Amino acid sequence: MQRLPSTANNLSRKILHHHHLLHSRVPAIRPPPCDVFINHRGIDTKRTIAGLLFDHLSRLGLNPFLDNKNMKPGDRLFDKIDSAIGECKLGVAVLSPRYADSYFCLHELALIMETKKRIIPIFCDIKPSELRIKDNGTCPSQELQRFTDALEEAKYTVGLTFDSHKGNWSEFLSKATDAIVKNLIELNGEGNRMNRNYFVQNY
Repeated sequence: MQRLPSTANNLSRKILHHHHLLHSRVPAIRPPPCDVFINHRGIDTKRTIAGLLFDHLSRLGLNPFLDNKNMKPGDRLFDKIDSAIGECKLGVAVLSPRYADSYFCLHELALIMETKKRIIPIFCDIKPSELRIKDNGTCPSQELQRFTDALEEAKYTVGLTFDSHKGNWSEFLSKATDAIVKNLIELNGEGNRMNRNYFVQNY
């Protein structure tokens, strides 16, 4: 079994400590909040990058969200996904050749952007310039613009690239996991500073 990268392990301990402090104050019956929402096109990456990232992050003790891992029969699709995006700290968009053909992928990406979440794009087997939204006449113009704006923002965000045919899977997953955990550490630090500032100003 491959050992998880020590950098990610060390960083994740800080997040887990934060989780412990947070969750010790809320009822145990409420599930922990989503740390990372993994936005992806299932037909392209569910069994590869998206699924492997979910497993790596879960083994670190984090709470990633991946639709087929976190949803059960009877869940309302948009309610569950929209809620996970709303509470997540970080979005990871796995952008693949058939990504922009999916209404669901684009809806999730747009919601991540609209809720001002930090996002890490992963360009898998595709260049940013190759990502385009196709207008097949079934989507209202307002939705098309919403999706186009979100995709353009993702394309101009610094991310990671990977060639699934030639790349080193182990190295890439370690690099992606480290990037995700480091961003979570930064976001937790920002949240703590905001909480301290609020406390000082109001008490």
